[in-house]
Amino acid sequence: MRIQSLFQNYDNLFHFGERVVDFILPPLCPATGEIVDTLGMVDSKYWQSLNFIHAPCCKICGTPFAFEIQTDMACGTCLETPPTYNTHRSALVYDDASKSLILRFKHGDQTHAVKAFIPWLRQAGRELITQADIIMPVPLHKNRLIKRRYNQANLIGRELIKHYPDKTYLADGLLRKKQTESQGHKKADDRRRNVAGAFAVSPIHKDIIEGKNILLLDDVYTTGATVNECAKTLLKAETQSVNILTLARVVKN
Repeated sequence: MRIQSLFQNYDNLFHFGERVVDFILPPLCPATGEIVDTLGMVDSKYWQSLNFIHAPCCKICGTPFAFEIQTDMACGTCLETPPTYNTHRSALVYDDASKSLILRFKHGDQTHAVKAFIPWLRQAGRELITQADIIMPVPLHKNRLIKRRYNQANLIGRELIKHYPDKTYLADGLLRKKQTESQGHKKADDRRRNVAGAFAVSPIHKDIIEGKNILLLDDVYTTGATVNECAKTLLKAETQSVNILTLARVVKN
């Protein structure tokens, strides 16, 4: 219950901070600092630099194909090593343009950027959202949450769920029971070892998620190590399926 209260307190604090900033200061693009019409919007020139992911893409992991295809196809990586989750979709390619915005959101307190993300995520994840019974974020360990002061995936989830009152949102459906090292600069195998056994289903929600279709939210999909481990944990708790929706994903050249 203390962890649930911690999530709620941080969420309330940042929503209050948004209202104060919106009242005192003119709204600024979270990526460029240019004045925009409403809080959370991005500057039009910056928006044009973003690389949105469209079809055709891998039917499983969502990696975009550089060529047209006639039917749904899986990429070579998914055929060789199928992921634990069912389907992943992402709104953006993680490149220099999107990285600037996401890092400001994730580490620079530009939390109002979440308002810009929601239409992008609703478009990219429309089928997965429709299928979902329960939506939840990838969790942070409590020590990292205290240090960072907010979980960026939870902020996305709190804003997204406003558009889907028929869905259940569990901010603490998953818990990170082990404090892992940062995944940055780690290779794929090291990432998998780093997060192995790091997650657990919250005991207070175990009965709720059983037999349900879960949609898991995160900011960036790099190798899939974290969300695969989360999906593994959820499926062991007898959920029906686990899909993944992220703001951006790394695309290998």
